[in-house]
Amino acid sequence: MSRTILSRENPDFRHWKKLLHSARERRKAGLLVLEGVHLVRDWHTAYGAPESVLVSDRGMENAEIRACLAESCVGAKMVRLAEARFAELATTATPAGILALAPLPTRGSSPAPDRDSLLLDGIQDPGNLGTLLRTAAAAGIGQVLLSADCADVWSPKTLRAGQGAHFCLDIHAGADLVAFLRNFQGEGLATALTERAESLYAIQWRHPVAWVFGAEGQGVRPEILTAARKQVRIPMPGRMESLNVSAAAAICLFEMTRRAETTRTA
Repeated sequence: MSRTILSRENPDFRHWKKLLHSARERRKAGLLVLEGVHLVRDWHTAYGAPESVLVSDRGMENAEIRACLAESCVGAKMVRLAEARFAELATTATPAGILALAPLPTRGSSPAPDRDSLLLDGIQDPGNLGTLLRTAAAAGIGQVLLSADCADVWSPKTLRAGQGAHFCLDIHAGADLVAFLRNFQGEGLATALTERAESLYAIQWRHPVAWVFGAEGQGVRPEILTAARKQVRIPMPGRMESLNVSAAAAICLFEMTRRAETTRTA
């Protein structure tokens, strides 16, 4: 059964607005916000129906949204919002017409020390963070650790950039990257522009691999570089000094994929 909300003074509407725009409120409520059909469907595939679904008047006229409601939101509380109220909630210039609230996934166990992993140090742009998660999932990396000063991994913008990658990864936010690397049962490879760094195309590694990437400008912090033991650079014969961290990660992770594919077909 659905209900319609027209007023911005409605207490539920005010609560939803806080959830969309405040990481603190999301953590307090234990909820994340899914914007758009794609994320709602991906959530359903991984975890089942969300808790609540908010749909705009215009969204109710959209065939794709109606199909999503019928297929991926059975059992969820549904609320219909006046178009103006929905636009106040949406974090995009063109509202998707559907939002869903779902419980924050929990990780009961510590990160595994014997899995290929992605370690992110101080990545503060939500778009970059989501893209990094999407790249990791595409390259077959199953575990991601984030330092405490990374952007909110469950923010609406990060979720949109991740395109569903969050739901097929083991994500550990606020992780101690140094401690993890010291106990890692494989190879730690940190990207860096130092004299010690070896070319990505020449360096050898053994699995599992923990790939470490840092924020633009600052890069990977010295103590994490030390814990990783090996440093990697991407050869850049052109006139640029560095790459966007998302581009750098894609190059490194798919070089790993290329080598694995070459080994299998040799």
